[in-house]
Amino acid sequence: QVQLVESGGGLVQPGGSLKLSCAASGNIFNILAMGWYRQAPGKQRELVATVTSGGSTDYVGSVKGRFIISRDNAKVYLQMNNLKLEDTAVYYCNARGWNSLAATMYDSWGQGTQVTVSS
Repeated sequence: QVQLVESGGGLVQPGGSLKLSCAASGNIFNILAMGWYRQAPGKQRELVATVTSGGSTDYVGSVKGRFIISRDNAKVYLQMNNLKLEDTAVYYCNARGWNSLAATMYDSWGQGTQVTVSS
């Protein structure tokens, strides 16, 4: 339904910053919300931040005050500041939309981008 391409991951020192980008293509007009998830080694995937089509945002408690999610014309960003070791993970872009043919909600996922926080 929607294809997502992520970029911006990399290696950063503790306290540093990175900005992740995600570009959506395809049936973008049916996207209702976009977000970022992450999965650290040995841990389950967790929701990091979301932004709705109306601009409402939400964050997991561990990143509040440090991360900012934004959306602009079928692109979603995650500005990550004051990065910590525990932020190390593969970050996945997500888009939630409406499949009109099946009359169901759907989720599309990017392939993931590695963020490594290390000194």
